[in-house]
Amino acid sequence: MISPQLQRHFTSQDYLDWERRQETRNEYVNGEIHAMAGASRNHNLICVNLTVSLSTQLRGKPCEVYANDMRVKVDETGMYTYPDIVAVCDEPAFEDTQTDTLLNPLLIIEVLSDSTERYDRGAKFLHYRNLPSLQDYLLVAQHECRVEHYARQTDHRWSLTDYQNLDETIVIESIACELRLRDLYARVQMNPQI
Repeated sequence: MISPQLQRHFTSQDYLDWERRQETRNEYVNGEIHAMAGASRNHNLICVNLTVSLSTQLRGKPCEVYANDMRVKVDETGMYTYPDIVAVCDEPAFEDTQTDTLLNPLLIIEVLSDSTERYDRGAKFLHYRNLPSLQDYLLVAQHECRVEHYARQTDHRWSLTDYQNLDETIVIESIACELRLRDLYARVQMNPQI
């Protein structure tokens, strides 16, 4: 067994062999394994609200929604990560017969936390932009009403729409769904100091 404490650089196969035996989730980037932290109440509520809304709208369509535990690989950069929410339509493509590493997400949603916000906005999004299938990337704040929706325009151009009102609705054309912010933030406690 490979121990992350004893080895500092892993191959992607070392990571997959080790990760598939773990009870906790770990991400892989640039030869390093990073343990994922637990999530807050707000984070969990938002993820459940998103999953329910998307799953309901996609019922009967050739699409699937995965929450928290579907690993995604960015082939071009070699990153393995666990987005909060992933959606794929038509036939999902997996790295191997384990069907636990998705290669072709259309939509990725990350719920921001203090410890991951900078990474989710920066380096992680740089990796995600290398996924040819990815059409929409949403960053969801958990302590205030705010969703940033990045939509692919061309290979190298993304448009940004910023939502900050509970009465607004996000239209995700790639999967033909709408997300009402009021539903997304149901039961979430906002922090008025932010």
